[in-house]
Amino acid sequence: MTLLQNTIKYASVLLVLNLTSCNQTPSEVHLQLEASQAQLEANLLMYETVWDKVINGRQIALINADSFDQDVTAVATSAGDVVGLENFKNYYNNYLTGFSDAEFAIIDAFGQGNKIVKHWNFKGTHDGNFFGVPATGKRVDVSGVTLVKMKAGKIAAEQDFMDLLDFYTQLGLM
Repeated sequence: MTLLQNTIKYASVLLVLNLTSCNQTPSEVHLQLEASQAQLEANLLMYETVWDKVINGRQIALINADSFDQDVTAVATSAGDVVGLENFKNYYNNYLTGFSDAEFAIIDAFGQGNKIVKHWNFKGTHDGNFFGVPATGKRVDVSGVTLVKMKAGKIAAEQDFMDLLDFYTQLGLM
């Protein structure tokens, strides 16, 4: 056989293999990846919607068993871990009572599996009691990141990271 004939034969074999592989049903791994991606997209949509309503819509009652795990945890706050729906709700209610004009924006959110990373921005005027700190009348504009763990389509844990020195300075406390 000539080089040209060998090349044509090789290309024909590759073409047949390629065409037949396109007609195969998806593998179990592929189906699991698709299901995992669909769950992640549902988690992201629910997560962003709930937090928008809780902070911007001032609907603290949405921190409930419909969207949050019974043992939801705010990890490593200044008071230690905050565990359980009522404690979690009370913790985040400080942002609503401390900042009556709170504005919360999720700049970006993405994830993998049951984990989400959220980049956020929080703005507001400190015009009420905030974790025991009386109103300062100061305006804040802070950004941060939250690591989130989901469980069965519900928020199970969150850990916030932000520049607390900048936040306290904006409040006039530093």
